[in-house]
Formats: sequence, C-alpha cells, structure tokens
Amino acid sequence: MVTRFVKARFTGVAMALHWLTLILVVANLTLGVSMVPLPLSPRKLQWYMWHKWIGITVFLVTCARLGWRARHRPPPLPPMPSWQHCAATVSHVLLYVLLAIIPLSGWLYSSSTGVQVVYLGLFPLPDLVPKDRTLAVVLKWTHFGMNSTLFVLVCIHAAAALWHQFVDRDGTLARMLPAAWTKGNRP
Repeated sequence: MVTRFVKARFTGVAMALHWLTLILVVANLTLGVSMVPLPLSPRKLQWYMWHKWIGITVFLVTCARLGWRARHRPPPLPPMPSWQHCAATVSHVLLYVLLAIIPLSGWLYSSSTGVQVVYLGLFPLPDLVPKDRTLAVVLKWTHFGMNSTLFVLVCIHAAAALWHQFVDRDGTLARMLPAAWTKGNRP
C-alpha cells in the first residue's frame, strides 16, 4: 500500500526517544500487571525493583523528550479535519502529562509504604512523603488508574497512527519512522 509521502519528519532524536518510551511503557505495564498477583517472594521483590527503575527511566526520558521538543518543533500535521487535529493535540498533551506524573505517583506510593526507591540499585531517591498506610492506599489506586488511562490512550494513539497509515494514507506515521523504512512510500 502506497502512502502519500510527507517530507516533514520528526528528528532522529525525537524518533528514538518516542520508540524508547513505547518500549519502556509496554515493558513496565506488562511487568506491573504480572507482578501484582505473585505471592511475596524474591522474584516479586525483584520485579517491583525493575518496575520502579523502568518508571524512573520513563520519567527521565519524558523530561528529555520535553526538553528536545521545546527546542525542536514537531513537523506540521498533514491536512486533516479540525476535530482530528484537536484530538491529536489533546491526546499528545495527555500522554506527556501521564508519562511525567505516573512515575511520580509510583515514587509517592513507594514512599508512603516506607519502601525507598533506589534507582538502578545505585541511587537512593528521597522519600517524597512519610510512611502513611491510608495515603498509600489512595496512591496505589491513583497509580493504577493513571496507568489504566495511559494504556487506553496508547491504544488509541496506535490505532489512530495505523488508521492514518492504512486508511487515510496521509503519511502521518511515516513522520515518526526512519526514512529508510519509508522509501518505498514515495510516489
């Protein structure tokens, strides 16, 4: 299927950070869902540690993405109905907000349970709040709810990208793919 070629593309750094974010988020959502039902064991504790490390990495990568985006404007969207442009803008803002605050909510949750986050097993992060069981319950469900929302938004984002690629064929997805992958899409 031939896609109308869009010359305006994201930078290589923006593409790398985007796909790295996707890999980290999918890995962490999968790990999060898998670790919760496990009985208390060394494996479960290890998975919780990895989950925290990946979460802090998502936060750091998101900060890098926002910094990069502040200095490198994204390419303009191809022509599309105004409601789609508005939906794309709103969904991107929500994705960035969730990518920034979900790791913070996990860190807050960990602090409220009295378990310090030690990034990569090397860098102890300060507790953000004192140990508090009631707050921990609230933060646990907040973290879960925001992750559920992120999952839904990522699915919508992916579906929209695929729709633009295979139905509208407007080159929207090609803007976030390396040029070598889209050479056959030129008219």
